[in-house]
This record gives sequence, C-alpha cells and structure tokens, in this order.
Amino acid sequence: MRVYVPLTLSGLAEAYKTGELGSGPLVAYAVTPGLREWYVSDDIEELEYAALNRAALASLRLLAADAGAVRRRVVVAVDVPDGAASSDPDRALDPKALGEVRVAGPVALAKAASVHVDSGDAEEDVTAATEVLAAADGGDDDAQFVVDGAEDHELLWFATQEIPNLVVLGG
Repeated sequence: MRVYVPLTLSGLAEAYKTGELGSGPLVAYAVTPGLREWYVSDDIEELEYAALNRAALASLRLLAADAGAVRRRVVVAVDVPDGAASSDPDRALDPKALGEVRVAGPVALAKAASVHVDSGDAEEDVTAATEVLAAADGGDDDAQFVVDGAEDHELLWFATQEIPNLVVLGG
C-alpha cells in the first residue's frame, strides 16, 4: 500500500540520519474509503494525487508549528505492507481526516518510493499560508485564499537517491 508521509525538510534530514521516518504509529495519508467517497473517482492515479495533496496540507501544518523550518512542504511516498496502515472508520468522512491513516511500527526510509518537495518559488506563498492557517481553519475566507495560493504550487518529484541533496536544503 502506498502512503504519503508529511514532513518538513528538517524532518527529512532526521529520517535520513536515522534511516526511518518514525517509530510509529505514524500519521500518513492514503487512498481510503472515505477519500474515495469524497473524491468520487475510480482513477487510482487521481486518488493517489488527492492523498498526496492531503499530506502536503499536513506538511503545511507541521511548518506552521515550527517557525524555524525552511518553508517548503515535504511529502515522502512510502510503500508499506497491506494492513500496516489503518484509518479510523469513525472519522472516515471528517473533512479534516480525509485519507488519514496510522502506520503501525517503524517505517524505514529505504521503503520510500519518492520524495515530493516545494520549489524555492513556493516559499513566499507557503510562508504566508503558515501565518494564516489557523484563521483559515476557523472559516476566514481571505485566509483560506492565501492557503489555497500555497496549495496551487505543485510539489516537485525527487527520486530517493536525491534525498542527500534535499537534506542540504534543510540544513
């Protein structure tokens, strides 16, 4: 099963140093029944893209909580065994939990399929979004517009062999 783990560049650097994304349970995003129902698509690529975007929003939340982090969203796509990730059926249709799963046990960075990171061009919009995220969550339409501006930036795809170069960015 492919899951998308939200991180920051400093979190990616730590994972590179330790060899694992976390010891578990780890919050990630995946194609869940709730995400399928919300997105209303049978195209697995579209659904995986939606899960990736949910993880990117979670990465934005991590950045908002860490004032010292480089303002680039980071998502690591990881393949875990079927059954290793589970969603909470009681939160399946909660808009804040769409696609959210918990991965039990440690997740080795070696299981990563790819890494997705904002380009430098996104930093200004990502910074602005982190500053108004709480207001957007509270229903402020102007703040949501700013958050949407950050989400308009496509995450760049990187092969796992490029992680050492990405870690330098978080430096």
